[in-house]
Amino acid sequence: MDIDDVLGPEGLLARTVEGFAYRQQQLEMANTVAEALEQGGQLIAEAGTGTGKTFAYLVPALLSGQKVIISTGTRNLQDQLFLRDLPRLRDAMASPAKVALLKGRANYLCVHRMETNLQDSRGHTPEGLRWLLQVRDWAGTTQRGDISELADIPEDASIWPLVTSTTDNCLGQECAAWSKCHLVEARRRAQEADVVVVNHHLLCADFAIKDDGFGELLPGADAFIIDEAHQLPEVASNFFGTTVSTRQIVDLTRDTQAEYHREAGDLPKILEQTDATAKAARDLRLAFGQSLRRGAWNEVEADDGVMHAIDHCRTQLDTLKQMLEAIQGRGKGLDACMARCETLSLELQQLVEPSEGSEDIRWFETHTQSVRLNSTPLDIADVFGQQMQRHPAAWVFTSATLAVGESFEHFQRQLGVFDATTRKWDSPFDYQNQALWFVPRGMPQPNEPGYTAAVVDLVVPIVQASRGRAFLLFTSHRALREAANLLADEVDFPLLVQGSAPKAELLERFVDDGNAILLGTASFWEGVDVRGEALSLVVIDKLPFASPGDPVLQARLDAIKRRGGNAFMQHQVPQAAIALKQGAGRLIRDVTDRGVLVMCDPRLLKKGYGQTFLDAMPAFARTRELEQVLAFFD
Repeated sequence: MDIDDVLGPEGLLARTVEGFAYRQQQLEMANTVAEALEQGGQLIAEAGTGTGKTFAYLVPALLSGQKVIISTGTRNLQDQLFLRDLPRLRDAMASPAKVALLKGRANYLCVHRMETNLQDSRGHTPEGLRWLLQVRDWAGTTQRGDISELADIPEDASIWPLVTSTTDNCLGQECAAWSKCHLVEARRRAQEADVVVVNHHLLCADFAIKDDGFGELLPGADAFIIDEAHQLPEVASNFFGTTVSTRQIVDLTRDTQAEYHREAGDLPKILEQTDATAKAARDLRLAFGQSLRRGAWNEVEADDGVMHAIDHCRTQLDTLKQMLEAIQGRGKGLDACMARCETLSLELQQLVEPSEGSEDIRWFETHTQSVRLNSTPLDIADVFGQQMQRHPAAWVFTSATLAVGESFEHFQRQLGVFDATTRKWDSPFDYQNQALWFVPRGMPQPNEPGYTAAVVDLVVPIVQASRGRAFLLFTSHRALREAANLLADEVDFPLLVQGSAPKAELLERFVDDGNAILLGTASFWEGVDVRGEALSLVVIDKLPFASPGDPVLQARLDAIKRRGGNAFMQHQVPQAAIALKQGAGRLIRDVTDRGVLVMCDPRLLKKGYGQTFLDAMPAFARTRELEQVLAFFD
């Protein structure tokens, strides 16, 4: 069996899979992927919406006879591949290939931590204790230990950190529950499989050697297929850096107390020291003030109170480590806590006193109850390139949004993959007849007061004509909240606002209502697939430039300028063009979809760089007349 036998116009899937339609672009991409897998090369492949890129890489992966690791952007896409797409293909092709799904350790029940917290129930709220008992009952029946099976416990429930492990608190082979560890079993299944579905976080965690054990997978792989590859540079940046959070320190003190009661119990001064260390972490958060923000490290260095709080945290961690050293060998759990003390203290020191010549970007981010101190590589191209050399294999990077116009240079520069073959297949959709792109006249500049109000004034008659069924996508939470307040008095359609409920629930209600207006920011710009008439209008308030105040972005822009480059045109514009392509891609998801895209930002047509955005977008029919938009819906 070859690719054409499966995906061709008279192929296996056309004959046996309901709803499958032959697409020339899909067949061409599949043959190109198969060639890359066979020759062990590097391929960067952009496949427009509707191309069917998932089958275009899964079919050659199943036919290759190789060990293939497929990495996706999100856990939702992982589940879709493993639970829906791969079973359909394996059944249709009668493929003998073994497949496995591997998630990050936070997705699996940790029997040791569950048992520890069941023994020491002090400090649990009634709700938390009820959840803990529910987890205990489920633990006796689950085969895979995947916590997504417990759908009636909220994703953000406080119980999850108590019954799952992190790389910090996992005892590894020293754990008494090692023989019944669900994570170990998931890794064993992955070892034995021909096709393994992971996500970018897991892939990069292994690259960064932060998760011992999973690394045994990568050297054995013949090929890596990276879907939603446009997300990989940002994920990789986070993993190749260092982060210390006050939450890590508080979690350490809580785990130390639990292990103390299990394994010691006769040295109350250790409990006093855990309390002092937890207080030092909370005081560090307070030293940053109440506001939620991201900032550069020079703000930290300029604040004596913050620097003193960091130093005090280190002192308390060192004191706790010394106390645990004094009883080393008393218990494996306490020994693991001692090692965590040492690691956190060293990482704090490296953040405060980086090695000479380091170009890493240091910055902080405050959350409601914690603060994260970060060190991020200025450039990951060299690091990622080294990792690819360490794992000689075929590498396929694919997404609907990798090119800016016809050029892949921006993506190649981010990951250092300049030797790759690049291919681009446009969407098979008839955008000229299925979609209309409206850029209105007379809009104020986005930085002028009243801009969001002008967006709402523009949108009201359009959503009336579309009878709701709209996504309103914003580049900031502030603009989203303002628009939601203004729209509440102007329209009678259901308003679904990001943050008012979980994302999945909002999307489900959007489809069920049939006439809703959903207001969202970044997380709704991609990975959202609403087909049919439920979504007929997408409105984007501004060109999606990243915040210039972001410390990581600012450091990278400064580095480009120091090298004599044009930071705006080389980095900010390509990034924003890819983001705009993602947002616009929410509109037309099938051959029968029809709809209108509204881009409110006048800079698109008034600035010289606007042409880059125009070149990047699908070939929608275009208009500047509101009457044509209303006529489209009529």
